[in-house]
Parts: sequence; C-alpha cells; structure tokens
Amino acid sequence: MEDIAGQDKTRLLKLSGPLTISNLFDFQNRVRTNTVERLILDFTNVPYVDSAGIGAMVGAHVTHSKDGRSLALVGVNQRVRAALGVTRVEQFFKFYDSREEAQATRT
Repeated sequence: MEDIAGQDKTRLLKLSGPLTISNLFDFQNRVRTNTVERLILDFTNVPYVDSAGIGAMVGAHVTHSKDGRSLALVGVNQRVRAALGVTRVEQFFKFYDSREEAQATRT
C-alpha cells in the first residue's frame, strides 16, 4: 500500500494485493489517518476482496461521508466490482476509470 500526496485537498492511496482480513488493519489505519477532503483509493493492483475487505471499504465510506469528506475508487476490476454488487454495497461508492478523472471530479 502506497500513500501518494495529491493536489489541493486530495490524497491518493494506491493499494496492492488482495484486500482481505490478513491486511485489513493496514488499510483501515491508512484510511483513518488520511483526513483530507477527498481520498482516492487506487484498486488497479487489487485482484479481489473478501467480506472483511468489503466491510472495511464500507466503514471507510461511512467515516468519510459522516465527516463531509468523499471517497473515490479507481481501477476497480470486474471481480471486485461483482463482489461489491453481490453484497449490495456498490451503490455507496463512486467509481472512476482513471486517477485523473477522479481528481478532476469534486464530488
């Protein structure tokens, strides 16, 4: 997982590997410590997520929304997207094809 400085009040968190219970706490800590207005999560190198990973993603969404901040997902593959759809949480997230598109969109 790599934390990359962004522009303005945006930060990019580049994830690597599956988002599962084995690395969940690192993800949660990184999300929790990023208090910027907009956090972009780059899922380009995430092959799959398990139920614990989905729960952590929902928790990140809730925390950011509650504080008036936004969360954006970039590079989400079909397998991850399908897992989010099956669990009916896909609707909570904003998906973008590229980092540039996510950075250009302010909502």
